Amino acid sequence: MRMDYKTVKLQSESEIVINKSRFITSVKRTETEQEALDFIREIKSAHPAANHNCSAYLIGEHDSIQKANDDGEPSGTAGFPMLEVLKKQGLKDTTVVVTRYFGGIKLGGGGLIRAYGRSTSEGVAAAGTVERRLHSTMCVTVDYTALGKVENEVRQSAWPLEHIEYGEHVSLFILVPISEVESFHTWVADLTNGQGTVTEGEQKFLEFSV
Repeated sequence: MRMDYKTVKLQSESEIVINKSRFITSVKRTETEQEALDFIREIKSAHPAANHNCSAYLIGEHDSIQKANDDGEPSGTAGFPMLEVLKKQGLKDTTVVVTRYFGGIKLGGGGLIRAYGRSTSEGVAAAGTVERRLHSTMCVTVDYTALGKVENEVRQSAWPLEHIEYGEHVSLFILVPISEVESFHTWVADLTNGQGTVTEGEQKFLEFSV
């Protein structure tokens, strides 16, 4: 499983006009190729009168699935420059569709490449980007006498305290980046003089704006 990666935050739609042609950019996070294809079909259905619905997507940890479609524009002038923008921005699991309504003025090959590249860049900016970081849920179990000290230190740390369970002992559930799990064990041992028990639970991604 991947540990950290960058992707778009929200599904979004933005629009620019270049030489009377409308370029409407739709962006969405897609974690499977089927989700990407469904999104492309959805946008095409929403714009049946458009001249072109060009698309590009990257799926998988190592971009194992990546496709670009010019949808009738001259070969290499739409889908490929869109895909290149996604790659240069380091995005994963992202699909972009640029819908063009032709305004009567031809842009030429270079003009189309710039237009589709710019549309994609502005579409990604409108969606916003996040870094997804894999965390492990760490359960720290201590006696009630140690709760105040441990809870205070955890809340002052960079690790999110998810919740606390009260029973015969107290268990604090803390989200720790995978890369910091080993040092977390050491930190708890020092904090509790070896009296605290640490167990690792489920892993989950947290999102951070970038």
